[in-house]
Amino acid sequence: MGPSTGGRTRLSGMQKQVLSLYRGFLRAACSKPPEDRRQIESFVSAEFRCNSKQVDRKNFIYIEYLLRRGKKQLEQLNSPDTVGLSSMNVTFSETENPKN
Repeated sequence: MGPSTGGRTRLSGMQKQVLSLYRGFLRAACSKPPEDRRQIESFVSAEFRCNSKQVDRKNFIYIEYLLRRGKKQLEQLNSPDTVGLSSMNVTFSETENPKN
């Protein structure tokens, strides 16, 4: 048997990236005014929770897309001029598109 992980499951590299992005959003929210901070924290929490329920864990391409989009949003949020976040709903079909 390998080294003990203290009863916790080892996280994959992608899971670590997702958690790091989430923590980054929470850190960025701390630099904003209190009322904006609560709104940002609420939005980020809801967005991550929604994606964790709706996105198939094996859909790596879509998860990588969400990570890239999240990193861009985090960069914008870290800007001193930015006070909040907004959402754009983008959906991808999990089936292959027919070719014409």
